[in-house]
Amino acid sequence: MSPKEELAEDRTDYAEDRTFLAVERTFAGWIRTGLATSAVAIGLHAVFGPFQPEWIPKAVATVFLIAAEVIFLGAWLDTKASRRNLSNHSARPQPRMRLAFLIVLLSLGTVGTAAVLWLL
Repeated sequence: MSPKEELAEDRTDYAEDRTFLAVERTFAGWIRTGLATSAVAIGLHAVFGPFQPEWIPKAVATVFLIAAEVIFLGAWLDTKASRRNLSNHSARPQPRMRLAFLIVLLSLGTVGTAAVLWLL
């Protein structure tokens, strides 16, 4: 292989690494969006808590919690699909199990928040 071909291959590998890391940044962005959506749900309940009938602010907050759950699961599924199509070369991405564990924790937290919301 000629030096030019080796350099071209290196550039391709680096580009794929950058794409791999961009997928992780996108995942992090979706997680932030999901957490912000959960915060909106909690804020809605706090602001409209004394509203009558009680179930209306709870239902609206639950809609936001469901949206957060959809965001978390969508981020996970999109990240899995993107990572399956890429190879990392010199980049060190987050382990798949760590990302899966994070999604499980966030999902449990979202469901727990909804349960507490309805018990208040």
